[in-house]
Amino acid sequence: MGSVVDRGECRLYHFATVKKAKNPVAPKRKFDELMKLRDAALELQVSFPTIKQWIYKRKLRSIRTAGGHHRIPRSEVDRLLFRTRGKTAPERKEVFRRVSGRNQLVGRIDAVRISGLMAEVKLSIGQQQITSIITASSAREMQLKAGQTAAALIKATEVMILRV
Repeated sequence: MGSVVDRGECRLYHFATVKKAKNPVAPKRKFDELMKLRDAALELQVSFPTIKQWIYKRKLRSIRTAGGHHRIPRSEVDRLLFRTRGKTAPERKEVFRRVSGRNQLVGRIDAVRISGLMAEVKLSIGQQQITSIITASSAREMQLKAGQTAAALIKATEVMILRV
């Protein structure tokens, strides 16, 4: 503990030095969140038995709890998210919205910040993030919230958000 005297105001200030931790603990990323199998199945739009088969066939990485239950990291669900939108080309065409743009990336909404007339939407696709500026009324109309699945429609230099 040290002290400093401010001569102009005749006040005595005390201060203490703070030591930095040698190995600060990194904050957990959103991708480290573990999901129950039913939640992952709903997110991927597949059945519970399909999720179990993917785990047994090692197509989907899972972590076992102390009680022996499987938990799936959110990063694994995000990795498979775009693959579950249709197995054949006609199915994929049917699933996507009737829009002329074909550059659609499916991901998860990280954050929606509405300010005045505009809204900033951050979308995670795998380990990457896309930010789009849309009107606040569009964000409200689509009821965009963090954690929801959405698709980014990329056309030239603009990115539009579709709620999936």
